[in-house]
Amino acid sequence: MSNSSSLDHVDQLIRDAKAGDIPRHIAIIMDGNGRWARSRDLPRIEGHRRGVSTVRMVSEVATELGVDTITLYCLSSENWKRPQAELDFLMHLLEQYLVEERKAIMEQGLRLQVIGRRDRLPQNVLRQMDQTISMSETNPGTRLVLAIDYGGRDEITQAVCRIAEKVQSGQLEISAVEESTVSDHLYTSELPEVDLMIRTGGDLRVSNFLLWQLSYAEFWMTEKCWPEFTKEDFATAIIEFSTRQRRFGGLNVNE
Repeated sequence: MSNSSSLDHVDQLIRDAKAGDIPRHIAIIMDGNGRWARSRDLPRIEGHRRGVSTVRMVSEVATELGVDTITLYCLSSENWKRPQAELDFLMHLLEQYLVEERKAIMEQGLRLQVIGRRDRLPQNVLRQMDQTISMSETNPGTRLVLAIDYGGRDEITQAVCRIAEKVQSGQLEISAVEESTVSDHLYTSELPEVDLMIRTGGDLRVSNFLLWQLSYAEFWMTEKCWPEFTKEDFATAIIEFSTRQRRFGGLNVNE
């Protein structure tokens, strides 16, 4: 397929995706940066560097399609076990992204948000993070949510503790605790439910990501590593999502 034909094909996929059922909230596990680099005899950090370009592409397409929210799993609470040199580079890359992408974030109307723990992040990263969040908080477009030092079990544990404190202090009756109470105490309390979860890199697990929020999400997996994930892949995932029958535990009228 020629380059022109390839571009036409991708453009048609984007149009097809627009015509279908667009998920309000897409969550992505961006896996495979290190494996992509290793397969090319490159250092692991080069895979992370190239992955930033894919983040940029995904945010652009999500904006074009009118996706309400996209949540990217940037750094899990378990990733602190990695070599210190790699962690230092990831923090540098994150700080660089928060500064260098400000213009694009503002031009696209993105609203940057971050979920996860703050206490283990360097102060220089927190400063740039808070500045970019503040700059973009009134933008009208897609919410770009970065999950940084995030763990699903830790999030739920913290929510349960806050609810228990309210019950203990008399602010909340235990009989009034229901699913919505838990949801309201999660990092994602202001976000819509996750409709579609995409994972790159070939693994078939959720890796402690949005455990509560993925309850009724549709999953789409690919063997491709994150740096090689394309517009075509993203559009294909959304088109496939629009063809699925979401029963939420019930039955369709024809079943």
